Amino acid sequence: MRIRIKQIIVSLFLALGVSLCHTEAMAQEAHGADVIPLHAMIVGRDTVPVITLAIFDVVAKMPKALRKERERWSRLRNAVYVTYPFARSAAKVLKDVNTRMATMNKRERKAFLASKEKELKAQFGDKLENLSVYQGKVLMKLIDRETGQNCFEIIKELKGGFNARVWQTVAFFFGGNLKSDYDKQEDRDIEVIVQELEMYQQFRAYN
Repeated sequence: MRIRIKQIIVSLFLALGVSLCHTEAMAQEAHGADVIPLHAMIVGRDTVPVITLAIFDVVAKMPKALRKERERWSRLRNAVYVTYPFARSAAKVLKDVNTRMATMNKRERKAFLASKEKELKAQFGDKLENLSVYQGKVLMKLIDRETGQNCFEIIKELKGGFNARVWQTVAFFFGGNLKSDYDKQEDRDIEVIVQELEMYQQFRAYN
């Protein structure tokens, strides 16, 4: 009787063992649409997934001097990207104005400039008013780069010396200078960013 009980118990354990092995095998089988296949290695009776991570560098915190330089460069780059289109537009407008005024008398010039000023204020007024003082300084540099004349010379030529001096005084109180000239050596960082921007625009036009 005891032998039969032992045989039954052994049979139950054997059956249970087979069942567990089958269940484990089924659990390890890939099934379903959302299953992601992975490499794996067998450790004892366990199947352990193996994932190769991408290589990355662990570096020290950027020094304060480099952080300051990065901030300065980012600020300048942003200012050039914002104001360069205005400088290009200013160059086109100035060329058009000078060409058209060449055949006008004094009265016609005055009326033409008044209408042109009104037109430009409607087109660019709000956008220019939203520029920061720093962006305004960069814009004056870029206008000189694009036109070959600083803002003081342009105002003096179109509106007269008195108006030019008035606007120069206003600019001075806001930390600007209408007589700001563009120098490729002194303003080499601006030049690098402008070249970058022009290359980007040419790439977009090509594509």
